[in-house]
Amino acid sequence: MPLAPLDLLSVRDYGASHGSHDHGHFQILVGLSGVLELEVAGRGQRIGAGDGCVVPPGERHDFEGQGATRCLVLDSHDPAWARALTTPPPGVQALAHYLADAVTRQLPRARRLGSSLLLEAWTPQAFATNTAPERPRREIDWAGLHGWLQTRWHLPLSVAELAAQVHLSASQFSARCITEQGESPMQWQRRQRLAQARAWRASGLSVADTARRAGYRSPSALTAALRRDSARD
Repeated sequence: MPLAPLDLLSVRDYGASHGSHDHGHFQILVGLSGVLELEVAGRGQRIGAGDGCVVPPGERHDFEGQGATRCLVLDSHDPAWARALTTPPPGVQALAHYLADAVTRQLPRARRLGSSLLLEAWTPQAFATNTAPERPRREIDWAGLHGWLQTRWHLPLSVAELAAQVHLSASQFSARCITEQGESPMQWQRRQRLAQARAWRASGLSVADTARRAGYRSPSALTAALRRDSARD
């Protein structure tokens, strides 16, 4: 039986040179210093000191440092990261600096446990003990949620905003989305967005107008996203 891939915790420096790639695992970034300009699936964000993000498997991302930029980077195959919040909660920054120091000094125990510590700090609800009786689950109206998205394709909606529409917490909605749709909330939203973009293109809408309506930063970003999505199909 093959061994499960190991998580890799590292400290990486980013310069002004532009980079772009994707991979088959989660990548978690926490800013230590400087500013990293990141674009995931056509949506941009800035990661400064204490900021962070979770890049899902298969999502191509472009990155470029503004000056000298350093980040703690975790490459993880743990599916629990699909339930992580979009941005890290308070407390993660201090842990990230400790883990970065541990990686630099090659402290074996911290490096071995760092992946689990970062996940627990980022997603504390996944580790909470709940002794209360389990309540009947509220059914998710996926068609209704899709209808709510119809006038919001251009907005950078978070997991919490999607969850609020079906009266669930972000962690509950993430777990239900994985169970019922087979993908994370961001992957589900991206699939709906690209399906709508294809429909607009089929109706004769230009690439530029489609990119604007679908919330992509440029026509080329939309075209690349559609091409990658078709390749996965």
